[in-house]
Amino acid sequence: MTSAAEYRPHRIAVLALDGLLPFELGIPHRIFGRPRDTLGRPLYEVVTCSVRPPGPVETDADFAIQVAHGPEALATADTVIVPASYELGPVYEEGRLTVELAAAFARIRPGTRLAAICTGAYVLAAAGRLDGRPATTHWLDADRFQRLFPKIKVDADVLFIDDGDVLTSAGVAAGIDLCLHMVRRDFGTAVANDVARRTVVPPHRDGGQAQYIERPVPDPQLATTTAARAWALGRLHEPIQLRDMAAQEAMSVRTFTRRFREEAGVSPGQWLTQQRVERARHLLECTALPMDQVARESGFGTAQSMRQHLQTALGVTPTAYRRTFRSGAAAERPAGLRT
Repeated sequence: MTSAAEYRPHRIAVLALDGLLPFELGIPHRIFGRPRDTLGRPLYEVVTCSVRPPGPVETDADFAIQVAHGPEALATADTVIVPASYELGPVYEEGRLTVELAAAFARIRPGTRLAAICTGAYVLAAAGRLDGRPATTHWLDADRFQRLFPKIKVDADVLFIDDGDVLTSAGVAAGIDLCLHMVRRDFGTAVANDVARRTVVPPHRDGGQAQYIERPVPDPQLATTTAARAWALGRLHEPIQLRDMAAQEAMSVRTFTRRFREEAGVSPGQWLTQQRVERARHLLECTALPMDQVARESGFGTAQSMRQHLQTALGVTPTAYRRTFRSGAAAERPAGLRT
């Protein structure tokens, strides 16, 4: 357990820029304001700052917000988050920082984790923090983002991208997915799931932005794949064939596969693997079951198969994951510690 002398919450600075979207500004405060350690102490400290001295910051609504911190708050942050703004000026038009923004970014310590929600990615890109790295933004802006910043590997199909010390998300609500992912990465699935329950949002959304991009609407009289997914989730520990899932919707395998990808953004096989990885993570964190049993319960069959899938999805072995995130262990680590 972390002693009082060792306790230090992970400090997050949210950079509020003129023209910001109030909803996106509120996401980090809502998500990171919830987690607590075993003594009930906050795992995060969240502050809002501006590129100017404390004062009002205009939003895209008919009100301004009063920000209590200036750019000096960036120098003390473990993580800096940049929400979207509709008034980025030369950042959006020319791909360059304003003098104020450049001075503010110069205060950020080396090694600080950076994250952007939606078009906040333009700010990180203009600061040169995304060069040569994968990143995403709102799908409507993805093509323009790629043209303006050709050195970035833009992926418009995902909800968020974690590239270690730099993370980016798609539009608006994808910021929730990103922040929950960061909580999960910092303190484990159990803590993130608790935050999700309290916020009344899913702890993990399937698919990517593809499911939100405007395209011809399917005939509403046709069946969806929802029942097949529910059926599969109830028997992840069993062998599940594509034809069995298609049969739940009385569709041909070809039609089911196409419809599933349209709705979930991934193939049925990819979706099943994602769900089994999540089941394995939960069992590794919250139970002391032997690895062979965790593998069977999550549908991987053997410990070796589970090891390969977790190594691919998470970059760690099941043993290492359990050691890091076993229920209670993550909450007892110093809050300032990042993975």
